[in-house]
Amino acid sequence: MKRKRLESGGWRVGSVAEFLGLSEDEAVFVELKLALSSELRDRRQEQGLSQVELAKRLGSSQSRVAKMEASDPSVSVDLLIRGLLAAGATKNDIAGAIVRRRRKRSARGAARGNFL
Repeated sequence: MKRKRLESGGWRVGSVAEFLGLSEDEAVFVELKLALSSELRDRRQEQGLSQVELAKRLGSSQSRVAKMEASDPSVSVDLLIRGLLAAGATKNDIAGAIVRRRRKRSARGAARGNFL
């Protein structure tokens, strides 16, 4: 409904990937990093760990953990995975986080007519 109103008003409606000019591979990579970042924050909080405590486990700083949780572009996928493992995640937990995020995005995109 809202999409039709916007389009009839001359607006072009699309996905974030289209707006940013991302290839399909780039869009999938961004979604992967977002899933890992979100899982890291959730797992850290579930474990009752502060960012400082997680940073100590990683041999890093609190500000770096904050960047990891915010999916800062300077954070590598490798570091996100190391952070998850330090927060107690298993390989299956990490895989599950990626799958859950992908399903959630696909469901929302399908409802809006947008796909990543």
